[in-house]
Amino acid sequence: MSIATKRGDGGQTGLAGGIRVSKSDLRVESYGSVDELNTFLGFARSICQDKEIATWTEEIQRTLFRIGSALATPPESAKKPPVITTEDVDKLTDLVHTIEATEGILSDWSLPGAHTESAAYEVARTVCRRAERAAVRFVEHGGVVQPEVVMYLNRLSDVIWLFGRLIEHRAGVVSRLREETKGGPKWSRAW
Repeated sequence: MSIATKRGDGGQTGLAGGIRVSKSDLRVESYGSVDELNTFLGFARSICQDKEIATWTEEIQRTLFRIGSALATPPESAKKPPVITTEDVDKLTDLVHTIEATEGILSDWSLPGAHTESAAYEVARTVCRRAERAAVRFVEHGGVVQPEVVMYLNRLSDVIWLFGRLIEHRAGVVSRLREETKGGPKWSRAW
């Protein structure tokens, strides 16, 4: 058996349960964006020297496979989607609070690129935001998915942004956008 089935040569793909749809379908766009996010997180994890952050990242990647599967499973499928729970979202919220409690963590806008590993996480953060937008667009156009999916992606971009800040903090790298003497609102809120 080969992965080159040629079944997608006409521009269609199979969803969970064998349902065929166009590759331009918003459902496909949403789970494809989550797959892309997972890949960028995998790259970031592969170069991350911080074992704690790498471990957190791997756990998130495993959850993203469930998120992608939930998005790829239409309601009419005989296969049931994996359940994404508030506990999944709460784990990310707890992680946000844990990292924010780090003494001296950057509390201002950051300029991506001050550190290779954190820059990889910044790329993943922007892909996460795009995946979130794709999922929201899918829902707004009538797609059915558990609300925790969008909640998870929203919280995840915050976590990924904080991973970059924590990497820089632990490495002694400053990525502050503004000079310390300048005032203004704190935290970028990871856009």
